[in-house]
Amino acid sequence: MIRGSTRVYAVLGGRVGHSHSPAMHNAAFRVLGVDAVYVALACGEDDLPGLMRSLVRAGGGGNVTVPHKAVAARAVLHASERMATLGVCNTFWGEDGVVAGENTDVDGVLAALDWLEAPPTSWLVLGTGGSARAVAEAARIRGARLAVRSREEGRAAAFRGWASEHGVRPAEAADAEVVINATPLGLDPADPPPSLPNATPLARVALDLVYVHGESRWVRAQRAEGRRAADGREMLVAQGAASLARWFPGVHPPREVMRAAVRAALG
Repeated sequence: MIRGSTRVYAVLGGRVGHSHSPAMHNAAFRVLGVDAVYVALACGEDDLPGLMRSLVRAGGGGNVTVPHKAVAARAVLHASERMATLGVCNTFWGEDGVVAGENTDVDGVLAALDWLEAPPTSWLVLGTGGSARAVAEAARIRGARLAVRSREEGRAAAFRGWASEHGVRPAEAADAEVVINATPLGLDPADPPPSLPNATPLARVALDLVYVHGESRWVRAQRAEGRRAADGREMLVAQGAASLARWFPGVHPPREVMRAAVRAALG
């Protein structure tokens, strides 16, 4: 039952209709017995800072999804070192009455790649947005080299420069053993699949950060090419568990419950 004392958490973004975070987090809240509810709220970037502050002042918090993660970072007053380095926020809560933020997407990327047994050698990331920055940080942590592809070479070059400044070693796409789709392509059934350079003969692992009912066309295509492939559901669970740990310090996130809720929602 939702009461006046119920803490409200939300996923905020321009496109939230696809999100299964509400199913996952509400399942976790029920098991933990916390008086909280999680909802999805679509918003524009101008409305985002105010929504974040309102949720925090009411005792809640939430997550931020595409395309507002960089805007969310600018609304955070207490930023983790990781979030400040990446300039991207996907998780927020209240500390001392102000908005605090973290980037738990990195936790999600690492968990998904570990599940796929991805080697920490050379990776190729498709895209240059907020999710790609989480991939770059994961590469730095694992000691992997990173190649970058974008539809706009200028954006790719700028991303390579940023990644190099933050200690990520460069790689060539032809050397990549792991390919990661960090674009939003695939969220809409009408989207074309992300393009993958033909010169990736060594690729044996493919991770799509997008998750859809069943699996994305890109994941199925990668698996048909003989690669170990998965969509973003394991990333969703891992970043969600890391988010929950920030919202409720000392509480152990019920990962299996959260994973089961995602599996039931996505099939």
